[in-house]
Amino acid sequence: MKIIFNFLFLLFLLTLNAYSEKVTKIEIQGNKRITNETIKLFSGIDKFKDKSLSENDLNQLLKQLYETNFFQNVNMILKNNILTIKVVENPLIQTVKFEGVKNKKILEYLSDQIQLKERTSYLKNKVKNDEAAILNVLKTNGYYFVQVVSKINENDNNTVDIIYEINLGEKAHIKKIKFIGDKVFKDGKLKKIIISEEGRFWKFISTKKYLDVNRIKLDENLLKNFYKNKGYYNVLIESSSAKVINEKDFELIFNINAGKKYFFNKIKINIPSEFDKVNFDDINKFLTKIEGDHYSLNKIEKILKKIDKIILNKEFQFLTATYNETTNDDKIDLTIFFDKSEKLYISRINILGNFITQEHVIRNKLKIDEGDPYNEILLTKSINSIKNSGIFKNVTKKIKDDDDNKKIIDIYVEESPTGEIMAGAGTGSDGSSITFGIKEKNYLGKGINVNSSFTLRDDGLDLKVERTDPNFKNSEKSLITSVQNSSKNLLSKYGYKNKKTGFSFGTFYEQFEDIYFSPQFSILHEDLETSSKASATQKKQQGDYLEADVSYSFTLNKLNQNFQPSNGYKTSFYQSIPLLSDDNAFSNSIKFSNYYPITDEMIFSLNFYTKAITSLTDEDIRISKRAYLPSRRLRGFESGKIGPKDGTDFIGGNYASSLNLSTTLPELLRDMQNLDFKIFYDLGNVWGVDYNSSLDSNKIRSSVGISVDWFTPIGPLSFSLAQPVTKADTDITEKFRFDIGTTF
Repeated sequence: MKIIFNFLFLLFLLTLNAYSEKVTKIEIQGNKRITNETIKLFSGIDKFKDKSLSENDLNQLLKQLYETNFFQNVNMILKNNILTIKVVENPLIQTVKFEGVKNKKILEYLSDQIQLKERTSYLKNKVKNDEAAILNVLKTNGYYFVQVVSKINENDNNTVDIIYEINLGEKAHIKKIKFIGDKVFKDGKLKKIIISEEGRFWKFISTKKYLDVNRIKLDENLLKNFYKNKGYYNVLIESSSAKVINEKDFELIFNINAGKKYFFNKIKINIPSEFDKVNFDDINKFLTKIEGDHYSLNKIEKILKKIDKIILNKEFQFLTATYNETTNDDKIDLTIFFDKSEKLYISRINILGNFITQEHVIRNKLKIDEGDPYNEILLTKSINSIKNSGIFKNVTKKIKDDDDNKKIIDIYVEESPTGEIMAGAGTGSDGSSITFGIKEKNYLGKGINVNSSFTLRDDGLDLKVERTDPNFKNSEKSLITSVQNSSKNLLSKYGYKNKKTGFSFGTFYEQFEDIYFSPQFSILHEDLETSSKASATQKKQQGDYLEADVSYSFTLNKLNQNFQPSNGYKTSFYQSIPLLSDDNAFSNSIKFSNYYPITDEMIFSLNFYTKAITSLTDEDIRISKRAYLPSRRLRGFESGKIGPKDGTDFIGGNYASSLNLSTTLPELLRDMQNLDFKIFYDLGNVWGVDYNSSLDSNKIRSSVGISVDWFTPIGPLSFSLAQPVTKADTDITEKFRFDIGTTF
């Protein structure tokens, strides 16, 4: 046995010697453009100078040189202690041309998206990838029938010219969107869920009217999440197809099988022994509360979020929470358990693919850092945080092993266009308006949002420019600054007109779970004119005013979703405190909304609003600051035409309050896919006149009626038919009311 062992050991030494030789000299051949020193640097060969080099070491050196993309071929020969590196360089790309496209913005974006750029190495295997990227960009812009052919012209100086011959074809418009199958919900509701929209001749700005495969996939995911949050666990979007109507128009069809509705049955957490079960008391209460509720992805996400918070707070970085779902008839049992992961650490985080966005913008979104324990929870949160910034089309990660129980994280981002032009128009019982806006979500590549808007109304105009830094100084708090200018001519309605110019800055952040805090400081100049028929007291208010105030709001948001909520509640408190003011107006307001699902589509809602504005120094509150009730809070009455009246002018009050009760009627005209009906009961009051109590009109007004939301070919149309129940003699009623709007 000993003889065999000695023989094997000797054989090992001979084999090791055969594939290991000392390097005393390095020779490089075949390079024309790339210097010897650069090749040595990229290969890492210098660290082996005067050291033994094994076959594995040679393979690693070869790999590192090929990864530079500078070489077609690399050979290494180690003989007589001389390492000879023979290279064949890849050609250099001299020019890249896109023939058949004239739009400068599209050309710029194509140049950003391709991998093979001018003055970089030509790699034949990446041409097809760039063709696919070009197709993707152009199809996103509506050129569904586009064709791309690449040509490579080889030059004498080891350079190439790449020419992409592009035949755009006609743009593919979505003429109509249909939902078929067992879809449960009306078309009008589902159209509000998806991004794609039906094209109309006046929609000359919107790109959502064009047929785009990527957008359709996003629409499918949005629909799936919507149905799953409504309890339809096994929903299937069996197909989404585009039916050709003519040479450029399509009918987009989603075939939906909602299946049956599922409900949470037993929900339990397998708590590890090292955890104190007291930490899970709040979660267990929440689990007990939702047992019997319909299945919802949002609720599961909320549970996992609470558990992740406990794991991280208790510093169990090497634990992750996962769950299993078991179905039984229409019930789902949910079991949450913990997995222990290997104790690993992060050695390096690489950010790749960001050509416009500055790297620190992406790194500021990370919840992990180099040197931290490797934690799947925080990594997932980091990736989601980058995605939620809205400036990347795609975000992926790749985890690689490093030495000594460490991981390298490569985060790949694919940038998307972040600028947006918006235009819209609307008309209704309160008048007409035209709006134009420009948005940029990644200003100068710094992740800053800039939003400018201009609105022209029958009674004036509004101009506003707002800048938002979503993570100011890495504080995870938004810094919001804005400049605004507005004018209103309300002489015929309330006896005054004014112009306001000012600026403000503030912040917004989540103070506690679901509780948001938003303080703000503002300075405003107002030029106020009153009607010649106004009372003497009102005429005294005419003039110029400069004011500064501090305001803040607290919001508790327990809605199941912010867009079209169907369950939960939201309450907000707002207060404004004067710093520099002629009347020292002190304002408080409260808003409360509650939604309760009676059935899937029959949603009962309650909305309460109250406002009080009084002077801290017993001055008269300026007419432009007084409280009014818009018609949406008290239907059946003209907007602002209730409450105290001075002569012929409605002057608002020091106090206003309203209560709105409504419920949807999904079974009314069920086959009308684009119509939604509601019945409502509104109550409201405006009262309090600080300068003359005899003008007060303290009476609760109320109305009952029906409202209709109609998804028309032009745009969403809302109208209501209301019957006042109680009113004051001076009130002006409005039984029929409508609003319609569209975007371009």
